[in-house]
Amino acid sequence: MSIIEQHIFSKEIKGIGSILLRPFNINEDIDILYNWVKQPYAKYWGMLDYTKEQVFNSYNEIESNPHHFSYIGVLDDRPIFLMERYKASEDIIAKYYNAKLNDYGMHILVAPAEKRIPGFTWKVFSTVMEYFFSLPYVERVVVEPDANNEKIHKLNKKAGFVYQKEIELPYKIASLAICNRESYHNAVKKITN
Repeated sequence: MSIIEQHIFSKEIKGIGSILLRPFNINEDIDILYNWVKQPYAKYWGMLDYTKEQVFNSYNEIESNPHHFSYIGVLDDRPIFLMERYKASEDIIAKYYNAKLNDYGMHILVAPAEKRIPGFTWKVFSTVMEYFFSLPYVERVVVEPDANNEKIHKLNKKAGFVYQKEIELPYKIASLAICNRESYHNAVKKITN
């Protein structure tokens, strides 16, 4: 099955092309994922020192969770990002805030740039947000980035996430932030006006 046949969401980006979202395939995608998580900018992913086998085993465990789904974003038949969607009420994050049934968590890792495209990371991020809010059962998107990850905090705030508090997870100090459809659409209106 081709990438176009298996994609679950797409968004046309003016001047760039169509970004497709397809399910992550651990056997086919492990090499690209391993390359991405080894990049210095991916330090917050927590896998800089992992072997390929350790990355594989970690994602094999993630993929076996019935409340967690991973996807690859593709542009011009080239993988450009990894995105994870998980049910927040069924995740460790639910212990740290008043989780609602239709809260979904999100993680995103953009591939190393082959050529610089102004605003590219925002285009990827907004595609992911539009995917989440295209799902009728998603009421809020929850994120818990590392408290020191300033780049992702800027993107989150640009997308309308409201920061709640810092939380101490077993593996990091995180900034908990939440975004609903209205907050996201209002944030996008501000950018386009």
